[in-house]
Amino acid sequence: MKRIVTLQDISCLGRCSLTVALPVISAMGVECAVVPTAVLSTHTLFQDFTCLDLSAQMAPIAHHWKTQKIGFDAIYTGYLASPAQCGQVMEFFQEFRHSDSLIFVDPAMADGGRLYAGFGPEFPQAMARVCAQADIIVPNLTEACLLTGTPYDPAPCPQYMEDLLKKLLDLGCCQALLIGVEPQPGLVGVLGLDQAGRRFSYGLPRLPQSYHGTGDLFASACVGGLMNGLSLEQAAQVAAGFVSASIAATAASPTASWYGVEFEGQIPTLLDLLERARRQISA
Repeated sequence: MKRIVTLQDISCLGRCSLTVALPVISAMGVECAVVPTAVLSTHTLFQDFTCLDLSAQMAPIAHHWKTQKIGFDAIYTGYLASPAQCGQVMEFFQEFRHSDSLIFVDPAMADGGRLYAGFGPEFPQAMARVCAQADIIVPNLTEACLLTGTPYDPAPCPQYMEDLLKKLLDLGCCQALLIGVEPQPGLVGVLGLDQAGRRFSYGLPRLPQSYHGTGDLFASACVGGLMNGLSLEQAAQVAAGFVSASIAATAASPTASWYGVEFEGQIPTLLDLLERARRQISA
């Protein structure tokens, strides 16, 4: 069984970050270790949320794992609490990266043209240094603009997104994936580009609803797909299908909460999408 470690926060309520990553990745048949970067009472769209930075625990956890000779097939990062913590994460990469491992960075810090509450203007530069060490990064449009110093355009044209992908690769990562964008009019999905110039896109019909945490859901399912032997393009298609199904299910649910998607009931859909993709590999 593959083993990954994910470094991101625990939002105690909100269907995001570790409360998404753990169940999704585990359901996909991958062991998921965690390094909590912070404990938040809720995610940052709630008013008056609490946040406890767990930076002081990161080095002791890493040291203990090294003494136990524990390794990982992938390192997956999400919400990081501060610029200093970004530096700690890069040290973690150096400690645990090996020739066959994957570093997957979701630069979770912004949406809708603005940084999440609690982040200052210096944070994107610190996150850009984390992205520079990644094999794969999966920013949304706002995050990509902040990482590259590009003025935010809420309705980007194809050339704008192509240029943005190239700027993301210039940070130093191997592959960049823009998520939550329109690859074609009326569709929402992903655009990908790697250092060799290979491109891909994938989209599904845009749904009228949107919910917090769908980026976390996408990233977790994408990592799980990669650990199941899928290519990035295949893993992104599986993840996008899962997110779309979760949004549709939430919109149809009479008990849906405003703060996140009801992904739990769509885990069978995720596993079906994964199995179909794996059959395509073996065909």
